[in-house]
Amino acid sequence: MAERTYTNAQLSQLEKRFRTNFINSLTGFKSVALIGSQSTEGITNLAVFSQIIHVGANPPLIGILFRPHTVPRHTLQNILDTKNFSINHIRKDFVEKAHHTSARWDISEFEGAKLTPAYIDDFSAPFVSEASIKMGLTYVEHYTLQSNETIFLVGEIQKIVLPENCIATDGFINLVGAGTMTCSGLDAYHEVQNPVRLTYAKPNQPVKKI
Repeated sequence: MAERTYTNAQLSQLEKRFRTNFINSLTGFKSVALIGSQSTEGITNLAVFSQIIHVGANPPLIGILFRPHTVPRHTLQNILDTKNFSINHIRKDFVEKAHHTSARWDISEFEGAKLTPAYIDDFSAPFVSEASIKMGLTYVEHYTLQSNETIFLVGEIQKIVLPENCIATDGFINLVGAGTMTCSGLDAYHEVQNPVRLTYAKPNQPVKKI
């Protein structure tokens, strides 16, 4: 198979859109989800994010990377103002609507993309009713990265709603059974197959399938 090599200097010379798609695809498959929030005036907001990572299990922390705050970032501002937000997994049956939330709507993205806000107990941020897996989080901390002024925000999980039959006896969540999709690049959404789970790796012991 023919290969091509790019140096850092060559990357900087690439056409902007090509370079953006190229580098965004390079890290492989990523988590993708809808983040729901609400302003202090009660205006709901919904946005699709693919820069979402596990930070820790105890306490249960999730991190989100935001682009520089050079233009209004309603999701980020809502989280900083109200301290609450939701993360909602995307399913194939509403993936087009989820992607449509990235448009520059003059109305709530829930209304524009025709998705349904849901409120659970006394949690102030809206969830996505159509999502199988929903999480409610509270703001913990955020940092501005000096290298490119992106913002890394950490939230702590306060509430989880998911199908009971997707939880294995060892706590593993069957994302395939829940219909969760993944993504690559800026606009490619993927269905996933059943995973290959392997035993905990130890020296001089063969790894086996679970």
